[in-house]
Amino acid sequence: MSDDQPPGSNGPWQRRWLSRIRQRFGAAPTDRAQVVEYLRQAGKQGLLDADEQAMLEGVLEVSDTHVREIMIPRSQMVVVERDANARDILPIIIESGHSRFPVIGDDRDEVAGILMAKDLLRYFADGGNSAFDMREYMRAAVFIPESKRLKTLLKEFRASHNHMAIVVDEYGGVAGLLTIEDVLEQIVGDIDDEHDIEEDIFIQRDSATQFSVHALTRIDDFNEYFGSEFSDEDYGTVGGLILSEMGKLPGRDETVTIDGYAFKVTRAGRRRIDTLQVTISGKDIPGAEKDQ
Repeated sequence: MSDDQPPGSNGPWQRRWLSRIRQRFGAAPTDRAQVVEYLRQAGKQGLLDADEQAMLEGVLEVSDTHVREIMIPRSQMVVVERDANARDILPIIIESGHSRFPVIGDDRDEVAGILMAKDLLRYFADGGNSAFDMREYMRAAVFIPESKRLKTLLKEFRASHNHMAIVVDEYGGVAGLLTIEDVLEQIVGDIDDEHDIEEDIFIQRDSATQFSVHALTRIDDFNEYFGSEFSDEDYGTVGGLILSEMGKLPGRDETVTIDGYAFKVTRAGRRRIDTLQVTISGKDIPGAEKDQ
C-alpha cells in the first residue's frame, strides 16, 4: 500500500473513487477522517449523489465496527428448543417472520445448531406425521468473538454461504447473534422485507387483533384510528409514547402494555424505534373498518 493511500482503501473500486476525488480536489486523503470529509465535499459538489456518499461512508464505518456494536443481544434472540415438538415451533416461526433460529439446549449458552424455517416446512410438507427429531433438521452453528470486525465477518459470510453467526464473549458464553443482513444494513441502510410495512402506510392491519404501526405515527392519528385516548402533550408519536413508558430505548421483541394495548417492538435501530406490532382484543376499532 502506498504512503498516500488510507487504510482499508486497497480494493480496485475504492481506488477508482479515490482517483475521482484526487482529480477533483488535487490530492489524495491521508487518513480516514479526511476521506469522510472529502466524501462530504464530493457530495456537495455533485461528484457523488446522496446514496453513493452514504454507502461509501457506510463502507468505512464497517471497516472500523466490531460485532459487539451491532449484534442482537442474547436476551432478544428468537430461539427454539432442541427438544421442542415441531408443532410448538411453528407458531414461533410464523410470529417472528425470521428464516433462521438458534437451537438451544438447557439454556441460551448452549447453542446446538441453527434451524432454518424452510427445513421445518419440509417436515410438514412430508406429512408431519413421523417423529420429529431436531437433530435431523438443524444445521451447524457458526461462532464468532465479539471483537471480530464486520468487514472480516462479511468476507467469511460470503465465503461460507452462512447468513447467521452466534456471538460469544471472552468466557465462551453466548452474547448474541448477527446476520448478514445486519452487516449489509450498516452499508446500505435498512433492508425492508416482506414483514415490513410500506413507508407511506403508518398503520396496517395484519389480522383481526394485530396491527403493524410505524413508530413515527402521530399520537392523534393513532387515537383516531384505534379510538384510544393517549395524550400528546409530552410526546407527539407512538414511538415517543413507548420510550416514555419503558424509560429506555427498547430492543427488538421487547413488549409493553399500555391501557390495554400491547406494543411489541418489531424493528429498532441503535438510536430509535422503527416499527411496532400492536395487539388489541375486545375493542371496537373505528379506523380498522376502512381496512376490511
